[in-house]
Amino acid sequence: MLENQKTGEVIEASTSGYLAQCYELYQSPALGSLVKTRGDNNLEIFGVVCNTSTLGIEPGRRPIARGKDAVSEEEIYRSSPQLYKLLKSEFDVLVIGYSVEGRIYQNLPPKPARIHGFVYQCTMEEVRLFSRCLDFLSLLLNARVEIPVEELVIATLREMAKSYGIERRAFLVGAGKELAVLLSQDYVRLKTILKGLRYDAGE
Repeated sequence: MLENQKTGEVIEASTSGYLAQCYELYQSPALGSLVKTRGDNNLEIFGVVCNTSTLGIEPGRRPIARGKDAVSEEEIYRSSPQLYKLLKSEFDVLVIGYSVEGRIYQNLPPKPARIHGFVYQCTMEEVRLFSRCLDFLSLLLNARVEIPVEELVIATLREMAKSYGIERRAFLVGAGKELAVLLSQDYVRLKTILKGLRYDAGE
């Protein structure tokens, strides 16, 4: 198994999710990426990135426009290197499962993530292992997040499909069938999600 990439650190946490700060500006994981961190009692907590943001370090103080005379955006950062210390990138994570002694459970963990816990990008192998079961889709569909839930489901399944290689289409078709059951009474939501996945499934 490849080594996990450490991508941030937990700064707020609850049972259903957490907020992490990136170590590098603009280096948030992609929307829908599967990430993991640790909780108490050797829990590994899995979640999907459900929102990202870049903002000023000081609460309530917005960055100001600086590029009126700059030729490029890069020039702004070269002429004002302090910006890297005045800005931060963060990402919200929706918890969709956890593991204990290697066994994966696709529901909420008994305890939340630890503050200052490291957040790692899951490897392709870990993504495939986690997504063999699709029970996490219920948590996604019922989540309360800042972006439309349908967009989060699409992004998550697209990211997971990348780990399947030539079996990518089979994974997405299987996910579509599961969604058809879960959303049998909500055709509009189902159609929105399936339409967003159609290109990725090779249709």
